[in-house]
Amino acid sequence: MAVEYDRHNASSGANSYYERPATIALLGDVYGKRVLEVGCGTGPVTEWLVDHGAAVVACDVSAAMLEIARSRVGDSAELHHHDLAEPLTFLEDASLDLVVASLVFHYLRDWVAPLRDLHRVLRPTGSVVMSVHHPAWDWRNHCPEDYFAFLQVSEVRVEPHTVTFWRRPLTAATDAVSEAGFLIDRLVEARPNPELEMRDPSAFQELTTGPFFMHLRLRPAQPDGSVAGIGGKSS
Repeated sequence: MAVEYDRHNASSGANSYYERPATIALLGDVYGKRVLEVGCGTGPVTEWLVDHGAAVVACDVSAAMLEIARSRVGDSAELHHHDLAEPLTFLEDASLDLVVASLVFHYLRDWVAPLRDLHRVLRPTGSVVMSVHHPAWDWRNHCPEDYFAFLQVSEVRVEPHTVTFWRRPLTAATDAVSEAGFLIDRLVEARPNPELEMRDPSAFQELTTGPFFMHLRLRPAQPDGSVAGIGGKSS
């Protein structure tokens, strides 16, 4: 599946012209920053981070996808075969400027424990940029009778392979973020890049008129409820 997923990821409008550009826009300037990418998959974002001057540590639960990522970046990034549901024992406290989690957290039943571990390894002025399935998209496709359902669902993502993930309402996501000690700095419902309209008009129409993915930028909450380096409360 890893090879087919990598090929799909490179050509898919939802990935190349929608999710990935929105993730990169939230990252900002990464030059000179120490960055952790969790769930790096086959490494397209890992490669972008390296090319833009970040010191990158990346991990993924799939050894096959990690090998493809390694073929992309060589020894320019530190790669680990790791399940995000387990503690990040290879990272010290407050050792990172930035964490990237592109389309990974919906595969986890529990968000609180991994988010708390990301909070541990992140510096107070750092941030987490993550993208997940939009709750409304999964509501429409998997549980239209109950928006507030929290359940495990399956889809054929790359023929003929089935992937399984967790569908949750927005409040379940934001409650986990808060319980883990983060504040939401940005919530983005992205729109596709205009170039997609020329390449795939139907995909452009679908992604322009309905939510598909959701992006969040999180910052560690301080004891007084503020965010370090921002000078006030964030919402």
